[in-house]
Amino acid sequence: MTDAAIQYALFGRLDAKAFPFVRAWENPNLSEIIGAAAGAMVVIGAVALVTLLTWKRWWRPLFLDWLTSLDHKKIGIMYIVVAGVMLSRALIEAVLMRTQQSLAVNAPGIVAPEHFAQLFSTHGTIMIFFMAMPFLTGLINYVVPLQIGARDVAFPLLNSISLMLTAGGAGLVMISLAVGEFSTGGWSGYPPYTETAFQPGVGPDYWIWAITLSSLGTTFSGLNFAATIYKKRCPGMHLTRMPLFCWTALCTSILMIFAMPPLTLATALLALDRYLGFHFFTNDLGGNMMNYVNLFWLFGHPEVYILILPAFGVYSEVISAFSSKELYGYKSLVIATMAIGVLSFTVWLHHFFTMGQSANVNAFFGVATMTIAVPTGVKVYDWIWTMFRGELRFTPPMLFSVAFIMTFVLGGITGVMLAIPPIDFVVHNTVFLVAHFHNVLIPGLLYGMIAGYQYWFPKAFGFRLSEGWGKVSFVCWVVGFYLAFMPLYVLGLGGMARRSQAIFDPDYRPWLLVAVIGAFILLAALATLFVQLWVSVRDREHNRVPVGDPWDARGLEWSIPAPPPEYNFATIPRVYHLYDFYWHKARGDAYKLADAYDDIEIPKNSWVGPIVGVAGAVCAFGLVWHIWWMTSLGFVAVWLAVIARSFVRDTHRTIPAAEVEATERRWLALAARTRPVPRQLEESSANLGLAEPFPPEVAA
Repeated sequence: MTDAAIQYALFGRLDAKAFPFVRAWENPNLSEIIGAAAGAMVVIGAVALVTLLTWKRWWRPLFLDWLTSLDHKKIGIMYIVVAGVMLSRALIEAVLMRTQQSLAVNAPGIVAPEHFAQLFSTHGTIMIFFMAMPFLTGLINYVVPLQIGARDVAFPLLNSISLMLTAGGAGLVMISLAVGEFSTGGWSGYPPYTETAFQPGVGPDYWIWAITLSSLGTTFSGLNFAATIYKKRCPGMHLTRMPLFCWTALCTSILMIFAMPPLTLATALLALDRYLGFHFFTNDLGGNMMNYVNLFWLFGHPEVYILILPAFGVYSEVISAFSSKELYGYKSLVIATMAIGVLSFTVWLHHFFTMGQSANVNAFFGVATMTIAVPTGVKVYDWIWTMFRGELRFTPPMLFSVAFIMTFVLGGITGVMLAIPPIDFVVHNTVFLVAHFHNVLIPGLLYGMIAGYQYWFPKAFGFRLSEGWGKVSFVCWVVGFYLAFMPLYVLGLGGMARRSQAIFDPDYRPWLLVAVIGAFILLAALATLFVQLWVSVRDREHNRVPVGDPWDARGLEWSIPAPPPEYNFATIPRVYHLYDFYWHKARGDAYKLADAYDDIEIPKNSWVGPIVGVAGAVCAFGLVWHIWWMTSLGFVAVWLAVIARSFVRDTHRTIPAAEVEATERRWLALAARTRPVPRQLEESSANLGLAEPFPPEVAA
């Protein structure tokens, strides 16, 4: 074998020029230096993390208490950590893009066209697949079993595998910063631009395999959550007694099950085009790129509602709790949720009105798109009526919810405008579309996820977040959003194309400068969230809420200690009302010793999830670089782990009834001697997790 053949057998397409540091050394322009700096941040961050874990001796608890855990609560928290890390990168990339556009008015700016294309591709890919999806999956993971009175999800091991596959895909995207480059085909990866003839490099392959890992993990999560909600509800928890967040989680799970496979199929067929010379989506030999577009958006539009429905569930919980009222129009909210889920599969073609369909086809999908706004409007009215004449408390979660209602309606109106094909023809592929998309997803999804994180944080960790810093963050998010995206409506109507690396109309400059200021304020908003977390951890002893009900809320998750024990409930509850815990609080018997306690079985930790996640990422990295021995090694390791698990019989451990009872007695004694706090002291250190019920009487 020649030296070249040996090198290819060992390293595939990987060579020195794959590293941004080498490219920056050979061609030291500003764009390459920025790319090398980004790669260096990934490397330095990884080294710093390893050093911290070693210095603090956290390796053992990291693996034994967290990464191998099958506890749905810990898995949910890890999902949210992944989302936080990826949000940080994607937001920095957004700031870099806006900075480039503000500087590139008849000027070169700071990044080259190819680099800019990678930025908008990674930004969109991360925000959808590796920030939004892990964030909502983490919240569902943590909250839903608690709300339905279950001890865990239906398939705890599959839950761990889903997390690790998602983390593996996220890791692949992060590695692309330091080894190689990412796709320049946008978050949707349209062929033929992502075919080998147009992009022979590794960028589209990074995109394909990262998305494949993520979509597999999400499909498994959807199956798991649906089975959990259908089969693990406690006695008396009829479907019509489930909290709204559980309804939105159920609808989201169904959408995951039916919407993710078309995406997995689309990426698999695109991979066959690139690796084996198939012609599913090429311009010749029988290929048809419109097949890809239909497959992608058959996933893509239900995906919009996969993202937004859990946020709707969060707003329902938050608005009810901080309005001190029952949720107005519970049944109409349930019907609206399911109607949105069904209609989400009827509108995918509005994403390509301009691609040559007949006027009749466009008209049908335009009407369908307008129709889906009706159940969304029902939800908005129900939330407003819930707040009407309520005792509102403007905590950070409530502030985000109120900001959502006002801002999301604006985004919804522009969505109805875009549902009219003639208008869509005019503004298609302009930044008007970018403004609309972010006007829906930031106030809709991101505000909802932040509100949910702040609302349930005391339940997860046993202490409240700093309300002061939460309000500072809220102001930054809202002001930053309006400054960053409202100018894009004007620019879009003025004809500015999206994904533009260079700008040639000087009239755009003032609006672009406003947008870049907004982008930096959004970056400050993210920073304040991290400051809030750091301050809250530092001052946790002053803000502990061990009794577990700091907001006088209504769901079963607030009826247990904070943080919850690993088995969730000492005895499985039996419910008789929609707001059963609130009903018991009104009667004065919410904190009551059970007649008897039983041994509790919980799943033992397992290494299968981490092994599958790491091996899947290794296999994908080998596929990206054509390192076939690495691909084979990763593939075999995945299946060896799964097969080995099938021989394991000792999969549970038992917590004795005496230990469960002793823990429960200690918590009930604490609840008995804790004085309920009124609304005025809710945000003070006097709040130990026992809020004074309001109103004091509820009809039996």
